[in-house]
Amino acid sequence: MSKTKKITGAEFDWMFDEGVPLDAYLDLSTRTYPNRESKRVNVDMPKWMVAALDDAADRLGVARQAVIKTWLDEKIRSIS
Repeated sequence: MSKTKKITGAEFDWMFDEGVPLDAYLDLSTRTYPNRESKRVNVDMPKWMVAALDDAADRLGVARQAVIKTWLDEKIRSIS
């Protein structure tokens, strides 16, 4: 049995617009994240490239993986 309270869509919209907390009306145990599935890949690259990635990550204050994923995302979007 779900402990989520039931309301209509109109009530939900009104509460959202008014800034009313909606936690009691949402069943977050069943949420999904479309297009968020991960797949591990291995990429071999020269040591100088890894060092450059690490330098960029240090300057940005993020992990190497974050730099790689952000730059790949930017490149993919630019050619799409």
